[in-house]
Amino acid sequence: MLKKKAVITSMVAVLALSPFSSAIPTAQAESHSQTDELFFSEYIEGSSYNKAVEIYNGTSDEVDLTDYEIEMYANGSTEATGSFDMEGTLESGEVFVAANSRAEEGILDVADATNNSAINFNGNDPLVLKKNGEVVDSIGQIGSEDNFGSDVTLIRQQEVETGDTNPEDEFSVDSEWDSYASNTFDYLGTYDMPESEPVDIQSIEEARGEEPGSTVKVEGTVTAAFETGGQTNFYIQDDSAGIIVRVPGHPVNVGDKITATGEFSDYYGMQQILSSSSNVEVTDAGVGVPDPEHVNSSQFAEDQGESIEGEFVKVEDVEVLSKNRYGDFTVEDGNGEFVITPEEESLLEVGETYERITGVVNYSFDEYKLVPRNESDVVEVVFAVTANPQSGTIVEGGEVELNTAEEGAAIHFTTDGSEPDANSQTYEEPITIEEDTSIQAVAVRDNGDISPVAVFDYEVLTPVDEVEIHDIQGADHTSPYEGEVVEGVSGVVTKLDGSNGFYMQSTNPDENIATSEGIYVYDRSTEVETGDEVNVGGEVTEWREEGYSDADDLLTTQITASDVNVQSSGNDLPEPVVIGEDREQPTETIEDDGMESFDPEEDGLDFYESLEGMLIALEDPTVSAPISYDELSVYADTSEDQKKTQADGLLISPEDYNPERIMFDVDGLDLEAVTGDKVDGTATGVVSYDYSNFKIGPTGDFPELIDGDTEPQVTELEGTEDELSVGTYNMENFSAETDAEKAERIGDQIANNMNAPDIVGLVEVQDNNGPTDDGTVEADESYEAVIESIKNAGGPSYEYTDISPEDKVDGGQPGGNIRVGYIYNPERVSLTDKPSGDATTAVSVDEDGLSHNPGRIDPENEAFEDSRKSLAAEFEFNGETFIVVNNHFNSKGGDDALFGASHPVELGSEEQRVQQAEVINDFVQDAESEVEDANVVVMGDLNDFEFSNPLQTLKGDELSNLMENLPDEERYSYIYQGNSQTLDHILVSDYLEERSQIDAVHINADFSEVTGRASDHDPVVAQISTVLDEDNDEENNNDKGNNGKAKGHDKGKGKGHDKGKGEGHKKHHE
Repeated sequence: MLKKKAVITSMVAVLALSPFSSAIPTAQAESHSQTDELFFSEYIEGSSYNKAVEIYNGTSDEVDLTDYEIEMYANGSTEATGSFDMEGTLESGEVFVAANSRAEEGILDVADATNNSAINFNGNDPLVLKKNGEVVDSIGQIGSEDNFGSDVTLIRQQEVETGDTNPEDEFSVDSEWDSYASNTFDYLGTYDMPESEPVDIQSIEEARGEEPGSTVKVEGTVTAAFETGGQTNFYIQDDSAGIIVRVPGHPVNVGDKITATGEFSDYYGMQQILSSSSNVEVTDAGVGVPDPEHVNSSQFAEDQGESIEGEFVKVEDVEVLSKNRYGDFTVEDGNGEFVITPEEESLLEVGETYERITGVVNYSFDEYKLVPRNESDVVEVVFAVTANPQSGTIVEGGEVELNTAEEGAAIHFTTDGSEPDANSQTYEEPITIEEDTSIQAVAVRDNGDISPVAVFDYEVLTPVDEVEIHDIQGADHTSPYEGEVVEGVSGVVTKLDGSNGFYMQSTNPDENIATSEGIYVYDRSTEVETGDEVNVGGEVTEWREEGYSDADDLLTTQITASDVNVQSSGNDLPEPVVIGEDREQPTETIEDDGMESFDPEEDGLDFYESLEGMLIALEDPTVSAPISYDELSVYADTSEDQKKTQADGLLISPEDYNPERIMFDVDGLDLEAVTGDKVDGTATGVVSYDYSNFKIGPTGDFPELIDGDTEPQVTELEGTEDELSVGTYNMENFSAETDAEKAERIGDQIANNMNAPDIVGLVEVQDNNGPTDDGTVEADESYEAVIESIKNAGGPSYEYTDISPEDKVDGGQPGGNIRVGYIYNPERVSLTDKPSGDATTAVSVDEDGLSHNPGRIDPENEAFEDSRKSLAAEFEFNGETFIVVNNHFNSKGGDDALFGASHPVELGSEEQRVQQAEVINDFVQDAESEVEDANVVVMGDLNDFEFSNPLQTLKGDELSNLMENLPDEERYSYIYQGNSQTLDHILVSDYLEERSQIDAVHINADFSEVTGRASDHDPVVAQISTVLDEDNDEENNNDKGNNGKAKGHDKGKGKGHDKGKGEGHKKHHE
């Protein structure tokens, strides 16, 4: 796939000089069939602000664009939430591109206009093209929150001749659109798919031998499919080899034979083909999965695994030895050990032996691994009978399938309580269950051998025409009636959900607190009002609400209604469950048994599930975080030993991630909150779930907030004649293009709240033009902007030092070239005179100190791949040399959500931070062994907690984390989803600990932009004495962290900033 060369002159600039004064000179489109109207020809929903649409004029005439507008309908709204009135004219056969003004240059170079109202959509926000108020085309379905277009480029198929003029009907991408990978901009600006040379089909083995970037075409049978990162990885194989075909959303099934054309790629050693929906074709549906190849552990070795990578294989007689925190199981067969990583950890159990495990071979983190696809791939005993569904509840008339992995064996069974043998009834078809039943079954070989008896017990559920809401909900996270059509379900409407449906709650509750009495009804055809009593019929479904494409979220039980009848109106609503009074919520445990049991009295996850769809109330709750993404995090009750911050926020600890905190969805409410504020009265709402969290949708008027008197702080730590002051500050994507108000706030905070530390390690410094992706990597103007703002606030004249990264290598916001660096006060400290390093040269240390100043620490190490590189610098103060290491470890993106469906929670991102910590600790060891009495300071945004594995690895035996010396109420620098936590740290050489004090300066995390924050992180300041005062040593040790903080700066609460529509939720701190 060839990329177009970037145009040097931006079309946006041209339009600024001459706004649509004549027909727009856009690229000529391919000759298509003549159409009667304009329509959308391309849609881009990429990362960050990479949003754009292309509109094609297939008519025979020039079109006046002033008659047209684009509307966006966000988050299921039935009213337009953003619009763009177009201008100018568009010639026949040409296209018009509208883009977000903050998109990458690859988009802006071909944009004809920018707009941040309508062109600020997420993948579940329908778009409508109107002419004089009439719909001429649409993408998506108005009123639906279905995620039809996240992280994808869609291009209208060439044969389409008219737009979709009914924006309320069901929308199907595959019917008219071809899908391409996220951030594909190659075809934007011309409705013209380039002619490509025909590609011959080659064997998969041959394709695997091509150079990365080559176009290949293969044919094979699909053996497995896994959703990851919003796309699907299809494992396919032919007689020669196997490979992954990665496609954004294509209707291919396991067992289909397909051809796939795309770019051959090597993804961290795992070979794959990057394709699109238009380049994958099912040539023979349902041919079946080939028999797995029998392999053993030796074939997973580094020098042999390549031969089976991507293939469907089986291993036999495997014992599970151990499991690590990443879900990798070390197993052993007769030939040695290897690793199995099942899709669900529950498929394997440490200590068990399995006769057969089947799956596909993956390669990740330098190991070949077997990946079982589902429970049928894991067979503990081959010569045995299994059932689907397994023992449990079943609807009347439900069917049970019996299976055995023993080839050629027949299954015989009984249902009368007698023990089966070879003469019992032969299993030939699924068994229908009409009443409580116990099935006993055996497998019988041709030679007469009989397997052990398997027993499956089934309890028949209440008939579908007699169910109550609590029957449908059940005491579990999914409904026992899923897929069944229920009738006459009664309840009172408690909350409307736009035109999509409503919540209702039973007036005939049972006595079981584990079964919810509320449920969501998806119905877009019946008009109901709050207080209506209704009878509902429809299919029970488990719906994945809006969320992150790669998240394993809980599902919402709902009735997809086919029949809604209003029985009466104006009824009183059921009394809400008052948290802390009617129900005591868990305050320490979110989930502790891997979801093996349902225990709402013990587990917070189960507690909220037991209230799904119900009205609940919190009386006078406390705010635990400023409002973020329209979510107000509060808590009403805590455990007696709950650790709280000085602002009354909730601190996390190794065993307590605060299940009591819960979020209200306050979208549309005129609220501003600061940690510690109080809700003045009872907050009531309905329990729902999205973005990996339970949420409360308010009902009635939301109470006002009472000021909790939380104020920004000013540290008392400062540099003195014998004391060096250092600080770390994550400025949240700061560049010379950052708005003046934020720059002023940061300057004031460093100069005054932080008392102008002698050395400040800055984090998230972007290049001079910020997210503009034009190859710029220098950040001199960005540093000068910070320095100037500090001077304007009365601070000293700092100087700076840093090393520019390679373009787009270190992660972060696209085009921003994020890095760490330093500003320092030359009146107090000096940078030792040594040559500066560069982006790829590793700094070393000998008896004379650093080889380069500053210098990057092992920047080519894979631990820093796609991540910010650590920067060492050497300063002199009072005749002493200090080696300072500034860091920004990789983000927590990839970790399981606390309230997600995967438990125990896997910290997928942690391994890289551990590796980074090992690199830095090794460097510290070198420094302390080479430099006599080395003074080492390690600081930065380490993206993990003081008790975490990466921080413990970083400390080793050489460093002390000064943050651990703070009292609990002061030990935090960041708030995520209502939980206060420490991500920013300062560590020092062990022997310096007794000479050091530290202060986390709480000026940002507890506040919103309106109430004073300049960043999402609080800075941290430390004071290090170069003189050990033996008389005061004991006092200093006893007073660590008690930094005599003073209060300062008014909060200035008030509504002052338009929120606008952002990028959805920020999943993890960067």
